[in-house]
Amino acid sequence: MVEKLLNHKSKTVFSAAFILAITALLSRVLGLIRDRLLAGKFGAGNELDIYFTAFRLPDLVYNILIMGAVSSAFIPIFAQYFKKDEKEAWQLTSGIFTWIVLILIGLSIILIVFAPQVISLIAPGFSGIKKQSTVELTRIMFLSPLLLGVSSILSGVLQYFRRFLVYSLAPIMYNLGIILGILFFVPKMGLVGLAWGVVLGAFLHFIIQLPSAIYSGMKFNKFLGFHQGIKKMLQLTIPRTIGLAGTQINALVITSIASSLTIGSVAIFNLSNNLQYVPIGIIAISFSVAVFPRLAELSAEENKEKFSNDFFMAFNQILYLVLPITTMFFVLRAQIIRLILGTGQFNWVDTRLTAAALGVFAISIFAQSLIPLVSRAFYSLQDTKTPVSISLIGVGLNILMSFGFVWILNRVNIFSEIFSTIFKLNGIKSIAILGLPLAFSVSSIFNFMVLMRFFNKKIKKYNTGKVFKSVFKIVISCIPMAFVIYGLLRVFNLIFDTTTFIGLLFQTGLSAVTGIGVYFLVSMIFKLPESMVLAKKFLFKNKKDKLEEVQSVNQLDE
Repeated sequence: MVEKLLNHKSKTVFSAAFILAITALLSRVLGLIRDRLLAGKFGAGNELDIYFTAFRLPDLVYNILIMGAVSSAFIPIFAQYFKKDEKEAWQLTSGIFTWIVLILIGLSIILIVFAPQVISLIAPGFSGIKKQSTVELTRIMFLSPLLLGVSSILSGVLQYFRRFLVYSLAPIMYNLGIILGILFFVPKMGLVGLAWGVVLGAFLHFIIQLPSAIYSGMKFNKFLGFHQGIKKMLQLTIPRTIGLAGTQINALVITSIASSLTIGSVAIFNLSNNLQYVPIGIIAISFSVAVFPRLAELSAEENKEKFSNDFFMAFNQILYLVLPITTMFFVLRAQIIRLILGTGQFNWVDTRLTAAALGVFAISIFAQSLIPLVSRAFYSLQDTKTPVSISLIGVGLNILMSFGFVWILNRVNIFSEIFSTIFKLNGIKSIAILGLPLAFSVSSIFNFMVLMRFFNKKIKKYNTGKVFKSVFKIVISCIPMAFVIYGLLRVFNLIFDTTTFIGLLFQTGLSAVTGIGVYFLVSMIFKLPESMVLAKKFLFKNKKDKLEEVQSVNQLDE
């Protein structure tokens, strides 16, 4: 049974996406439980400000040094070497593994020593015990990038061999580790227990993938040389790393601005950001990760027509599933926050501000969902410079707008009054924190539009008219859904006692389910579910027919 689990391989892009989506859903549910536990235990106050800020520096190291290499370079380069010589491909993997460990250890030691100075830059609004606690948590959490770094190499191997089931269990184990930290470490160790929970999660992320990677044939050789493949990876990784550095600097600037606002601002931004990322993580990332190896293979074969068809099928699938959820998030934002975070120390002002932040984030969920797909399409073409350059421009725009929108919303003017009215924030003294998600949303939409424009120039083997027609139908299908949900909220508010958890759950659940039903009904009239039917065929068709199905689907322009 265990061996079968470790050796499970996804046969198609859609079966891989299905597995990734299901496990991502479980991971996100655990993430929501984690955030509910955090909100109930600490509220949007000093403790969560410390925790989220301490998280920022180790997260920066991991994202810049590791995520760039694996997401943009490792899989295409490994695929290239593996097809020619398996032994050399594993030697390359060993070399990368060794270098990552050495670099992470060295950098972590330096940053642990200078953590107080770095925290002063990241969170200038922190001082005294608040700053001291942040430094302490940061130092403990620096164990996590090391564990996640080596684990990410295993992830790359598992993705190449399409062992998506075990690969997708890793984030679940990571969240489980943090939850265990909240439940068992925090009562005994206090806030420090949260940091050790993160370390435990990183260890579980690594250990769950190791057996399957070994089953895949991974062999570790004590290789510290500079393999030719590592040079190729560096050439592809450097632009991506620069882009990620820009993204992380952007996150640091956001944290810095939030730390200087009212207490709890860092927590409000991060909690709402985590929630808005749920559909992105479950749907968009699942499809993007699943289709990436396929795009890399088609790019290597120089099959532009199939490359384009597979890309735009994934593009339409993501939009078809993400846009209705986005609509639901915007209309039900207050109910969602009350259900998930509205407990314990999380008060009514925290709830209203976090709900408003979620609503602002929701505006750009479609763009955030498609950026990973388009970026990976560039990576599969071994072009990291274009998406990175566009990302850096977007980061610069986001930083400028963050200062601008926070400044505007921190004062009484027409814009802040209209904003307060739309999101029902009248009576709250400061709504400046909402300038950060607003800047993030605007810059994300800008990033997507420019990225798509350059991609269209690079790949021209598709019918633009069909793509726009499909997108238009999806948007139109969301409109009646929004009106139905909004109307039912008012009706069910008269029927259920929404001051209780059960009453609120029924009001929200029934409104959401009915709205989704309306969306699917309207989309059927527009004949949008064609792509979903194709996905089912991918998942459930007999093995004999799979190759023919793949070939026929690749000829379609959604």
